[in-house]
Amino acid sequence: MFYKAFCILTLLMPCLASAVTPEERGLQIFQQADARASGFQDLEVDLTMILRTGRGDESLRELRIKQLEVPDDGDKLLVVFDTPKAYRGSALLSFSHKVEQDDQWLYLPAMKRVKKIASRNKSGPFLSSEFAFEDLTAQEVEKFDYRYETSEVLDGQPCYVVTRIPKDEYSGYTRQRVWLDEAEYRVQKIEYYDRKNSLLKTLTMNDYQLHEGKFWKAGRMFMVNHQTRKSTELIWEHFRFRNGLSDQRDFSINSLRRVR
Repeated sequence: MFYKAFCILTLLMPCLASAVTPEERGLQIFQQADARASGFQDLEVDLTMILRTGRGDESLRELRIKQLEVPDDGDKLLVVFDTPKAYRGSALLSFSHKVEQDDQWLYLPAMKRVKKIASRNKSGPFLSSEFAFEDLTAQEVEKFDYRYETSEVLDGQPCYVVTRIPKDEYSGYTRQRVWLDEAEYRVQKIEYYDRKNSLLKTLTMNDYQLHEGKFWKAGRMFMVNHQTRKSTELIWEHFRFRNGLSDQRDFSINSLRRVR
């Protein structure tokens, strides 16, 4: 009897050794999502930002974004405001890093100086929107721990549901629940939980378009704050890839004062 049980266990050992934990599966899902989204080199895109109060009042901003892939490190991102007049020329420069703290600088024309955003302040709102400063950096895979939770259908699409936990001690979030469609590994929804582990915000992403036969980009993002009832909508248009953007020319701290 003992010998028979030993033989069965021996046969099962390779399967047991290859079993994937929820943490490993969650990481694998995001690694696949990252691999599919990589390789564009650089991009430029135009945005319309719509801010809504809890009463439904609206205000609009026009923005431009530039993004540069950096080999062996996180992406660089530049956000520039064109309207309204009070914000024109305001710019946010973000350097994401795979392991170290991200770097961010904000330029406000009225102050005529570049201000570095302290790590402990990155959970604050970006220019009155429902997006925090930490939301406006490339979400590098290495910055989170992961746990696969389940699979469920969202808006007719089978999705993986994965919890990711920021490693950054200064993050405004204890965790995020992310829905990625199983077909293309595109983020469909994110729930953000605050430092009290209460649901703070929900981001939904839709109107995806395929660019250059490879890169899926959302045409609309909608962030709603459940605690204040305010919301911010982003409409993305005119994606341009491989524009020859330069690290030193387009993403240097000194260039922030010269953005047009």
